[in-house]
Amino acid sequence: MDESRARELLDRERERIESALAAIEGQGPEESDENWEPGEEDSEDLYQDEFDEGRRDELRADLAALNRAEERLAAGTYGLSIESGEPIPDGRLEAVPLAERTVDEEERYRRS
Repeated sequence: MDESRARELLDRERERIESALAAIEGQGPEESDENWEPGEEDSEDLYQDEFDEGRRDELRADLAALNRAEERLAAGTYGLSIESGEPIPDGRLEAVPLAERTVDEEERYRRS
């Protein structure tokens, strides 16, 4: 994959991640500092708070992966597996610009 296309994909990913984080952050927590228990008045907001926190964690992990991808792009190794050094197919990078491994390597990595 050429560098300009990789940069375009990574810029788009940064925009997606930062927009999603801003949307969640802008909502703010639904509960106060009080200790809420399930079944209390307004405790239905706890689910949304927990969901948002999980989503925030995913987005922060995506942001870290994006930073690593940008470092690889600067080093000239974007598109090469961090595990084997084998090329990651352009189709995979188009679908998953933050991919760090080939599909087979990623499957083995997730199973271990």
